[in-house]
Amino acid sequence: MPEGLIVKALSGYYYVQDEEIATPVQCRGRGIFKKRGESPLVGDRVVYSETENGEGTVEQILPRSSELIRPQIANADLAVLVFSVVRPELSLILLDKFLVHVEHARMDALIVLTKLDRIPEGEAGEQIRRTVEAARALYTSIGYQVLLTSAHEGEGLDDLRTALAGHINMLAGQSGVGKSSLVNALVPGLKLETNEISDKLGRGKHTTRHVELVPIPGGGYMADTPGFSQLDFAELGIDEIGSCFREFRELSHSCKFRGCTHTHEPHCAVLQAKEQGLVATSRYDNYVGFMTEWKETKRRY
Repeated sequence: MPEGLIVKALSGYYYVQDEEIATPVQCRGRGIFKKRGESPLVGDRVVYSETENGEGTVEQILPRSSELIRPQIANADLAVLVFSVVRPELSLILLDKFLVHVEHARMDALIVLTKLDRIPEGEAGEQIRRTVEAARALYTSIGYQVLLTSAHEGEGLDDLRTALAGHINMLAGQSGVGKSSLVNALVPGLKLETNEISDKLGRGKHTTRHVELVPIPGGGYMADTPGFSQLDFAELGIDEIGSCFREFRELSHSCKFRGCTHTHEPHCAVLQAKEQGLVATSRYDNYVGFMTEWKETKRRY
């Protein structure tokens, strides 16, 4: 039976792209998946059978290399985390939260800061530029690639195309940061729906309502995912949060106690590094906040 890649899931149908066929095959999933508690995901490589009406049935889900719960996508190997520098303002707390979930899924991350063309003139604009440069320096020092872009002016798009080539890329970020504008700039003629930020609410409307893999020039796919602004730690363990901070993960081998939480233990390498200025205060404070959130979530369940 033929194999293909699920590029879209919508209203109970899975659209399977077969390299031998120009357009995706509209498929239903076998009932056995529901009985097993399984569900095909966008990004899955699958075996499918063809039906007489020109549609198909997903028969088997091939092994996954990665899987994210929110947004639901399989086999993506690069998470493209899009954050605007204005409206909405850059939030390092939310960025670190996204990075924790990406690291937990054992994916690499590319940080894309957008809307450079929207930075105002004057002192307010200079402060934003200083914040952006500090953020870029921080996350580059940790080991992440950080790109500065403007979808409207084309700034940084060549570097972004190079970074995306050959990957199944997961595009993620809160509503209104300009994800759809970036995809439209990368894939001419696509024209994904975009909405301006609400002046009253200060945030964007959800313009993407399903996960879909879009082929991008130069090879690879981009997953444009539904916007969201909150992530929780219910599926993580307390030990895993620390290991999802790259700089903590390296230092933790030197902690005196196994399973160190890096909050109060003596001879903690992470705390020592923080005191020496080798761990950013913002990263450590966000880590402590995430630990508190995890404990509160655990108590509720």
